[in-house]
Amino acid sequence: MCAARLSLVLGAVLLPAQNSTPTTPLLEILSAELERNFSGLKEKADPAPYYIAYTVTEREQYTVAATQGALQDSSKSHSRVLDVAVRTGSPQLDNYHSMPGERPQFTSASLISLEDNPDAIRRDLWLATDRTYRLGAQRLIKIKTGKEVQVAREDQSDDFSLEPGKVAVAAPAGLKFSPQEWEPRVKRLSAIFLKHPSLLASSITLSVQREAKTFANTEGTRLHHGRGFARLFIAARAKAADGMDLGTFDSFEAEDPSRLPAEDVLRAAVEKVAGDLTRLLNAPVVEPFAGPAILSGRAAGVFFHEIFGHRIEGHRQKDEADGQTFTKSVNERVLPEFLTVTFDPTRRREGNVDLNGWYTHDDEGVAARPVPVVEKGVLKTFLMSRSPIKGFPRSNGHGRKQPGAEPVARQSNLIVESSKRVTEAKLRELLVEEIKRQNKPYGFLFEQVSSGVTTTGRQGFQAFKVVPLVVYRVYADGRPDELVRGVDIVGTPLSSFARIVATSDQAAVFNGYCGAESGSVPVSAVAPSILVSEIEVQKTEKSQDRPPLLSRPVAGGRS
Repeated sequence: MCAARLSLVLGAVLLPAQNSTPTTPLLEILSAELERNFSGLKEKADPAPYYIAYTVTEREQYTVAATQGALQDSSKSHSRVLDVAVRTGSPQLDNYHSMPGERPQFTSASLISLEDNPDAIRRDLWLATDRTYRLGAQRLIKIKTGKEVQVAREDQSDDFSLEPGKVAVAAPAGLKFSPQEWEPRVKRLSAIFLKHPSLLASSITLSVQREAKTFANTEGTRLHHGRGFARLFIAARAKAADGMDLGTFDSFEAEDPSRLPAEDVLRAAVEKVAGDLTRLLNAPVVEPFAGPAILSGRAAGVFFHEIFGHRIEGHRQKDEADGQTFTKSVNERVLPEFLTVTFDPTRRREGNVDLNGWYTHDDEGVAARPVPVVEKGVLKTFLMSRSPIKGFPRSNGHGRKQPGAEPVARQSNLIVESSKRVTEAKLRELLVEEIKRQNKPYGFLFEQVSSGVTTTGRQGFQAFKVVPLVVYRVYADGRPDELVRGVDIVGTPLSSFARIVATSDQAAVFNGYCGAESGSVPVSAVAPSILVSEIEVQKTEKSQDRPPLLSRPVAGGRS
């Protein structure tokens, strides 16, 4: 029998150490080799290291994918990835010190044994530590030389914050997944797209993953923790007669596949994705426009993530190549006074929806905690890794990365709360009033967005773009809302924040993955719908290719 069809229930083995401290076999191996390598380098190396950390990320994953009612993929993967951090010099100046045009990268993310074989793993640790030390020592020499010919940077903060060691061992729940149950379900869901012949491609993909992280450093921190991920992704694409590529999607995230919605809910979501895309093919194309709009809760979540969240990540505040939008705005108003923003990686759910961005410890061994970033519109702090900035010398548990990258300050669960709340119906009334007040022909309702991008560097424009999928024109004269296509939201952050007028009283969740300097990390945004007095849209880039020349094959026969 194929292994991919077996139900998998896996969990880490916890062993009591001699001092009764909980541990695991892998953590014991990491700890022993960490002590040996650190002692050896302190004795023999010049410059000597003052800090070493080992992280092993173990991932077990099932993937089931189908299209047009047929199975595309049913596979299982299992891997362990080792990351090594070695800091030479001192916390005040070390090999991770930022330099213009450079982003340090030392870890090599090597694959290690899936078995807790001490000899095999210790050899991998030995070689990876030696390699990482050499790279760091060479860069530290370069940094010290460069400081002699460069002007002093404005933020003279240390390069690293020392944190107290801690021990926390809690094995994540085992991966429970039955391909026999999910393969036919995914096939049934994908077959719904057969009723929409105008679509070029469609798919349903289910990914179920268990991630366990084992961490040890020379401060005495010993961690074993992790979580599960389950994501069902619905996607479709098509091409309009004018060559414009169109796509719609929806997704459902949970800690465990048993917490995903029932099949009737998933079927309704697939029908909506297909129906929206079919209607978009004949929808009018929007011209560039600036006017009032409502962003649904999920769209508002992406909006805040892109244009606000990235700008309060700590490392950007002392990077002199960055625009530093809010670096000197602490205790000043940066958002309307009715808005409060908190990043809370300890929150696992919003209502009955699992949040993607929760964790117990970040990727630098610091415990997760809620961070109130904005209180009643006033900026209070930044998201901090162990890279200090002026006025904020310690981490608040937001040093994050994907395996193979170096951690920096990243977002977690972004929570937007409002004291100026109205019902969704009232928010729409306020939109119509704003359209009339501005004497605009219409406003917009952004129901769904796919993604966004923001530029924060000084060498570019301080701007953002959010890519909507489902957008309606809203008319003040009572005409029905009109589905439109070919529109991107664009703007600059400071002016956009000032135009938020009110919010709804219902929050919605956007779950996703954010890609930035330290790779892709799971995130969430919880936000109410927002009314903005003005938002700018531009035309979407359009392909010049025509739709397929050949007619579509007919199911069960010839065209």
